[in-house]
Amino acid sequence: MTSTSSASSSGSSSPSRDSASYGELRAELAALTTEAFRPELADIDRLPTLEIARIMNGEDETVPAAVAALLPGIAAAIDATAERMSRGGRLVYAGAGTAGRLGVLDASECPPTFNTDPAEVVGLIAGGPDAMVTAVEGAEDSKELAAADLDALRLTADDTVVGVSASGRTPYAVGAVEHARTRGALTIGLSCNAGSALGTAADHGIEVVVGPELLTGSTRLKAGTAQKLVLNMISTITMIRLGKTYGNLMVDVRASNEKLRARSRRIVALATGASDEEIEAALAATDGEVKNAILTILGGVDGPTAARLLTESQGHLRAALQSARMH
Repeated sequence: MTSTSSASSSGSSSPSRDSASYGELRAELAALTTEAFRPELADIDRLPTLEIARIMNGEDETVPAAVAALLPGIAAAIDATAERMSRGGRLVYAGAGTAGRLGVLDASECPPTFNTDPAEVVGLIAGGPDAMVTAVEGAEDSKELAAADLDALRLTADDTVVGVSASGRTPYAVGAVEHARTRGALTIGLSCNAGSALGTAADHGIEVVVGPELLTGSTRLKAGTAQKLVLNMISTITMIRLGKTYGNLMVDVRASNEKLRARSRRIVALATGASDEEIEAALAATDGEVKNAILTILGGVDGPTAARLLTESQGHLRAALQSARMH
């Protein structure tokens, strides 16, 4: 399972601020769309629960449209990511607080869904694993911590680093992108404010402007939903481009429990239309590898040949099937 950053915030305490710098910070926050106050909702705590739920649901309905407006840019970022990963690069998410947790969540779901190595898609959160459940003081304010976390991964030019920050100004996320660029890595900046420092720093700036939150500044709401939708796209479509699916079937699923073993059999059945006996025999001949089992059935080859053809096609089942049928 993909883990969070191993770095901690020790030695990186929050910088002291005088009243003037706090005034500057307040001004910066006030200028952010995600931090804007909505006077029309000032009495929301006095409304019936059902009415509050309707308002929240109405707010959430606006998020997919905001994402849809940026699809060409998201697609370009995904194609660039997939191209680097096809050369052995990694996908690294870096963020603080909610944004960091969303990156870790997306990364941790790739091994069971796409049978990726835990080191292929990595989630870094400012402050390390403890920050998944509790705030780590000062961690998000440190660009140096982001650089150290990336250096621990031995970043290369084939890697992609996605800085995630609702405000687009979080030093940890911005620092991660800036440092990644010095290493030649591809960079993506995902934020929810236009003209953000994060978007400016990245090769691909994705700024999903969803507007002020229901609760002032609570960016785990619409902003968090927007970030989750985009992260879903980045990981899922990248894996599709890398041949981790066959049609809309998860043929690289890792059967690590009984539910997934049952899903594996069903995927083979949907892809091949084979009988239960054929499916069991194919899975037995391929050590439970779904993609290989499908190839043995549809391509009429044995387990070792299926493994070789998939290696030669860099894991793309359609290409391996074409090769099998040519022989």
